Amino acid sequence: MGGHKPPFFYRVIVMFVDRVVLFVKGGHGGGGKISFYRAKYVMKGPPEGGDGGNGGNVIIRAIPGTDSLAAVSHIKHWKAERGGDGGVNNRHGFQGKDTVMFVPPGTVIRDRDRGHVLKDLTDAYEEVIVAKGGRGGRGNRHFATSINRSPRQCEPGEDGEERWIVLELKLIADVGLIGLPNAGKSTMLSRLTRAEPEIADYPFTTKFPNLGVVQFGHERGFVLADLPGLIEGAHSGVGLGLEFLRHVERTRVLIHLVEPMPMDGSDPIANYQAIRKELELYSQELSQKSEVLVMSKAELTDSDVVRQRMEQELSKPVLAVSAATGQGLSQLVNQVMEVLKTSQPVVEAPVRRLVPFPEMAAAQVDMNEVEGTE
Repeated sequence: MGGHKPPFFYRVIVMFVDRVVLFVKGGHGGGGKISFYRAKYVMKGPPEGGDGGNGGNVIIRAIPGTDSLAAVSHIKHWKAERGGDGGVNNRHGFQGKDTVMFVPPGTVIRDRDRGHVLKDLTDAYEEVIVAKGGRGGRGNRHFATSINRSPRQCEPGEDGEERWIVLELKLIADVGLIGLPNAGKSTMLSRLTRAEPEIADYPFTTKFPNLGVVQFGHERGFVLADLPGLIEGAHSGVGLGLEFLRHVERTRVLIHLVEPMPMDGSDPIANYQAIRKELELYSQELSQKSEVLVMSKAELTDSDVVRQRMEQELSKPVLAVSAATGQGLSQLVNQVMEVLKTSQPVVEAPVRRLVPFPEMAAAQVDMNEVEGTE
């Protein structure tokens, strides 16, 4: 059993999707009824045609427990139920059932053709109607007058609203790990949380964001995101460019990892400045986020010399950490916690708006144990 691959449908479900285009249509309203009261000895009774029921709405609701749009991406057309037609004896048609899509918090909903934002679902259980159902038609009893006591007219149901929409997921994380490919972001995430991102010795190992929760005791913690590597020209879509920057927008603090001795022989300071430039070109607001500058792979020889040179030339503190030995990890987490306090209250744990996702298990990290790892 150990060598067997999971079923095909399972592999599709766990696929990460952060942008989908869908067609949504509200249910058609039911038609009104033409009917007259009939009984023994009643030749010409009053009109009694019932109204049609309203069509169902297409609703998008943010539900914690998912971190991908994969669950809705396999259905391209979402339609709500049609309302029922009116009946005799003034009976109303049934109301069409709503169709509800469940998406992760942080999903932005846009009208594809007009381009405007319909709703930004930032909070859990927040929802929006993206396609309203049509109104049911009136039965002939509504058209009776003193002159026309036996109306033979009714209204058809109205068409439901329809449109093409674009769903874009911008992950809600407190802290984002940024840096060039192979800077050690995935390894850092795996050491601080129980997340299991792909780790390898080639660039762009991380093709989509991974989330984990760094938690202390039972009261404090923060959500940490390992984001795809950035390269020059990312603001214009080069490499994983926009896929990367979209998810950085919602973070409150950035941990900027810089490799002391890149395999390509590039200068660490130049690498740092290149990423800072990309952030500025993409968004001034993004470039002004709080940043903790970290030199990864501190176990390498002469890494401390590189760290000192970075502090001198950049005029900012540089924290040396090592995911391999645990050096500096507790200091890093403490520093991040202090920065989070100055911006907004730290997320209470267990995390309320982000319950543990399938790939995001809450980690109870004993930093003393991590610090002493050899």
